[in-house]
Amino acid sequence: MDSTSPLAEILRPASLDEYLGQKHLVGKGAVLRNILELGNIPSIILWGPPGVGKTTLAFLISKMLNRPFFTLSAVSSGVKDVREVIKKSSNSGGNAILFIDEIHRFSKSQQDSLLGAVEKGIITLIGATTENPSFEVISPLLSRCQVYILKELEAEDIEKLLKKAVDYIKAKWQKNVKIIENEALYRYSGGDARKLLNVLELVVKSTNSNDVIINNSNVLDAIQQNLAIYDKAGEMHYDIISAFIKSVRGSDPNAAVYYLARMLEGGEDPKFIARRLIILASEDIGNANPNALLLATSCFQAVNMIGMPESRIILSQTAIYLAVSPKSNSAYMAIDKAIAEVKNSGDISIPLSIRNAPTKLMKEMGYGKDYKYSHDFDRNFVFQEFLPGEISGKQFYSPGKNPKEIEIREKLKSLWKDKYGY
Repeated sequence: MDSTSPLAEILRPASLDEYLGQKHLVGKGAVLRNILELGNIPSIILWGPPGVGKTTLAFLISKMLNRPFFTLSAVSSGVKDVREVIKKSSNSGGNAILFIDEIHRFSKSQQDSLLGAVEKGIITLIGATTENPSFEVISPLLSRCQVYILKELEAEDIEKLLKKAVDYIKAKWQKNVKIIENEALYRYSGGDARKLLNVLELVVKSTNSNDVIINNSNVLDAIQQNLAIYDKAGEMHYDIISAFIKSVRGSDPNAAVYYLARMLEGGEDPKFIARRLIILASEDIGNANPNALLLATSCFQAVNMIGMPESRIILSQTAIYLAVSPKSNSAYMAIDKAIAEVKNSGDISIPLSIRNAPTKLMKEMGYGKDYKYSHDFDRNFVFQEFLPGEISGKQFYSPGKNPKEIEIREKLKSLWKDKYGY
């Protein structure tokens, strides 16, 4: 490896045993490793956040199987490039692996161009995506691929990687690196191994002395001085979408529109932005303004139908509307609290009165007995138990402190009295 190569490239693992994280896929006895050790692999989609090793894993797979390896980026490649790879693979016996980074950025026609070759086995496709492939990969292609989900790296993995990097820098660059504080380093990298190594390299190379102290201050200084470099390299893609979402969540329409413009001018997929707005409408606004979800969903549909450049107006309207809407994360908190309860208490017994009773035997066993049909009562409500006895009265939904949900809280209190503590 050329010493001028980026640190992240230099430290790229050479085998699965050196590969950090994803033990559920490539650890000893794991599903993907077992397939590889048998000497074959189907076409696959690797889905996971940035910097968790999707590209590295694709390279290791090709190395392990000793097959020709072609790589394309969906950002800069088109149908012509795909056809050239297919031709080369066909001429060499049809056993090549084609890795496509950011496959979610391929258009429908570009993905269509892969179908025949994948189906006939002329190429084995490995696609990498940070987006849900159910939305971004066409159904015929997705049905021919196995999807594997890669998880964020754990703290233990990040620590191992950092130690490996520091040891390399000391041995090869003759720089004595001492890490005093790592909060900024970890916070900026956000579990992204490539980002972690890029920032570390940036700090080391911006220090003239052979003794390099890593602390929060010099990490932040190095990042601020080199933001343009990261922008140009696409490193700030996820920082900008994060800033956009946080600006909308923070009720700042001016910042929201600014970051929206940054993304659009940078060539971001408008559907990617619209999908994030749908999530935000439920996660951060919810029942404080139920129309937010309706508008965000309509925005996605409109963007899908209209395309750019006109979609910029639709996205702007929606971002501004969501930014100025009252905020509540109560729906988000409620489902996470309920999921935690399910994991903790398991499949506890549902009250007999609200069970389904499709057969005579079930009715004789008490299924549906004493159930009160709400519409037979005043205000379409009657006090009865719906939760399992073990968690009776447990509150999962706590209305937010906004006009709409204050009204909801009062209604729930009038219906349920002291049962749920409203």
